[in-house]
Amino acid sequence: MLIVKEITDKNTWEEFFEDIEDKTFLQSWNWGEFQKRMGNKIWRLGVFEGENLITLALVVKIQAKRGTFLLVQHGPTIKSQMPSRAKRGKAEDEAKPQRPSNLKSQIFKVLLEELKKVGKNEGASFIRISPLLKDNEENRKILNELGFREAPMHANAYEATWKLDITPSEEELLSKMRKTTRYLIRKTKKDPTISIKKSESLEDLKIYEKLTQMVAKRQSFVPFSFEFIKNEFEVFLKDKKVLCFLGNYKDEPVAGALVIFWSGVGFYHQAASNEKYAKLSIPYQVLWTAIVEAKKRNCKWFDFWGYIDPFKYPNHPWAGPTLFKMGFGGEKKEYVKTQDYPLNFSYLKNWTIEKVRKKKRKI
Repeated sequence: MLIVKEITDKNTWEEFFEDIEDKTFLQSWNWGEFQKRMGNKIWRLGVFEGENLITLALVVKIQAKRGTFLLVQHGPTIKSQMPSRAKRGKAEDEAKPQRPSNLKSQIFKVLLEELKKVGKNEGASFIRISPLLKDNEENRKILNELGFREAPMHANAYEATWKLDITPSEEELLSKMRKTTRYLIRKTKKDPTISIKKSESLEDLKIYEKLTQMVAKRQSFVPFSFEFIKNEFEVFLKDKKVLCFLGNYKDEPVAGALVIFWSGVGFYHQAASNEKYAKLSIPYQVLWTAIVEAKKRNCKWFDFWGYIDPFKYPNHPWAGPTLFKMGFGGEKKEYVKTQDYPLNFSYLKNWTIEKVRKKKRKI
């Protein structure tokens, strides 16, 4: 029998993710703390099979002009393997039976029933989820049969990403990169006018935010507010899980990135640069420095945060950044599209607004 309970212990929550391969900090305990700072109501829900915790979902209540809804970004997260009651060797562990699709369906069903109750009590018009499940027929069928429908826009987080296994040595990683990427990393490292700063300072975060505003103006998009960036930075900084990287040219900050290190993964969450100094290729050194830092922190993966096929969609806003990321080596990971579960007729208003926005943004 499956039951849903609220999780109140940080260690229980964080330990759950240790053996999960597909995960992001958007389901971390700290992201819940960030959401509370931003004034959003949250629920940390766990699905239990007997005494075994098999699924987690960080649920956030979003109140927007277009309506109120419940959001589960990059979740719910389901353990892919059956729970073990005894310690096993590596070979035995790899041979553990995977969860049958009917159990996965039951997990989504019992969790959906709980979310429907929460949504009704909170006056939400729909539930939006973006689980990191492989984009295949089985997973799409499970969600479709429960009444989910593909959302008009993604949940402000990727549905596909580019990831790099960073367990090999630095030289091995460099050898597998695109030739141009490797050359620019080595070139910028030797340039005495270029330096990279790793910082936990709010003053440096303000410098990074100015670069972000510059990029937003140039590319005509609305960036995250400084309140958003500051709250995210401070929440993860409490556990020493975030750094601001600044790339300097002759002591002038011209490129930067905000990188989160969580549960064995380094996340290249935000980045910005001054176009005036584009020919110096400083972002290559900023990103490589972040990858090296992730290795020092014993991360196994580096998540470049977002991917779009640049050859299939050359005019997409993410096409250029994706080509840049691909030069470092790695592989694409694609997941099911963001899904909505309507709770009442007012969902149609939200659907219409987002459909128009998507067309205007050409994404």
